Amino acid sequence: MSKVFFVYAPDFTDEAAPERRNSVRAEHLKVAAARTNTLLGGPMVTEEGKMTGSTMFINADSEEKVRAIVESDIYYKSGVWDPANIAIWWYRPAGPPKV
Repeated sequence: MSKVFFVYAPDFTDEAAPERRNSVRAEHLKVAAARTNTLLGGPMVTEEGKMTGSTMFINADSEEKVRAIVESDIYYKSGVWDPANIAIWWYRPAGPPKV
């Protein structure tokens, strides 16, 4: 049975992290747009406009399947996201989406 999961994927905080993100962003966006089980996703952004990580709502049968999606992402494989701080939670909406 399919569930919705919320993914919190913060970026590494070293000085080179923004450049790593920008260098693979086009590929990340292309793959993410083609993924039919991603309900909503986007960057976490500071007041200054700096991207510091990603959040996603993913429809999947299990947390393991979501983790496999996350770990196959170019941001994960290119050292943009900080694997030690990625969190995946089962999410149960309280009502219909208003996005």
